[in-house]
Amino acid sequence: MLAQTLSIMDTVEYFEILLPLALILVCTKLFSLLGKKIGLPQVVGMLVAGILLGLIKLIPDQTVFTQDTLRGLSFLAKIGVVLIMFSAGIETDLKQFKSCGAASVVITVLGVIAPMGLGFLVATAFNGGFENIGANVISNLFYGTILAATSVSVTVATLKELGKLNSKVGTSIITAAILDDIIGVILLSLFISLDKGNGGKDVGIAIGKMIGFFAAAGVVGVGLHFLLNYMEKHHPHTRRLPIIGFAICFFFAYAAEKWFGVADITGAYIAGLILSTVREHEYIDRKIEVNNYMIFAPVFFANIGVTADFSGITAAMAGFGAAFIAVGLIGKVLGCGIGSLICKYSFKDSLRVGVGMMVRAEVVIVCTQKGIDNGLVNPAIMPFVLLLVVISALVAPLLLKLLYKGEATPPILPPIQSETEEQAAQPAQS
Repeated sequence: MLAQTLSIMDTVEYFEILLPLALILVCTKLFSLLGKKIGLPQVVGMLVAGILLGLIKLIPDQTVFTQDTLRGLSFLAKIGVVLIMFSAGIETDLKQFKSCGAASVVITVLGVIAPMGLGFLVATAFNGGFENIGANVISNLFYGTILAATSVSVTVATLKELGKLNSKVGTSIITAAILDDIIGVILLSLFISLDKGNGGKDVGIAIGKMIGFFAAAGVVGVGLHFLLNYMEKHHPHTRRLPIIGFAICFFFAYAAEKWFGVADITGAYIAGLILSTVREHEYIDRKIEVNNYMIFAPVFFANIGVTADFSGITAAMAGFGAAFIAVGLIGKVLGCGIGSLICKYSFKDSLRVGVGMMVRAEVVIVCTQKGIDNGLVNPAIMPFVLLLVVISALVAPLLLKLLYKGEATPPILPPIQSETEEQAAQPAQS
């Protein structure tokens, strides 16, 4: 086996990956800047760049995107997705829950259940039918899980422009998005684990391993929290902090996949959550972001476009894709909107929360790619997921501006007070 591996390595000219890598880095940057100028997330520009570069594969006898170079790009892309989720974890501000945590929990739970349930129903209808609902249940649930993810970067930018970011709606959206990502990543890992357990026969084992991972990560995380804060106190703003951050990310990703059967991106995300509690988390995140978006992240997003296979889009698949996009948009508005109404938000504010939460970006792409890699979803769904990203990024800001039209000042969410503080604030009665 070793001799065979060495023989294969000898036939590969590794410098050949440098040309497609150069093309990807230049094109993704140009198209991400273009996307930013027209109000789209920069990841959309990277994806479009990848799709256009993928046209090179249609040229006869081309030597840019060969089987060998695509394998090398896939390796870099896998590192990119791990670092994307790690950075998402670091940027998660758990303190936000103190402002309106209870309402955000209700909004998030219903905002996950509605699109996930609708996605499951649509997938079931097109993937074997309801008469064979048990045959593809894990796969169909994973389609629903893809729609559970959200990304409010576009919403945050819109609310900031409107001066509503610190309003009741803005705070609710941000805190709900934090919890939404956590739930989405956990569900993703759960269904991948169940699929590896032969269609859900080992449900108890899969859930037990996941619980074991989170318990172990919590114990190790406490130690890392104190260690990194100690290092920061004695050696602030040194490169050793982000270097150790990289090491923690890769170790957690490896341990999650290898020892617990949990998705590597979940391990990376949990590592990021742990580091988000460290005093120097912003410095670490900045260094991680610079390194990741220099090479690995552009390769990940472009590689999706380069390897996109449109040949599997049949009439049935097109119908499924269109329904998938529709329930993806409607599900978030319904789920988060009803959750807001339950928490006694006004109808208009509830609609604003629902619209703000329907935006998708990098997380939904990561989830979809993970499903494709594990054989849980049809690769032909990826173009429709990309359309969902583009449509939601265009529609949400327009709807939010319409919903806020004519409103002068936002209702600011008051800080939560303890009972003692509330009593002290009340005027004395004679």
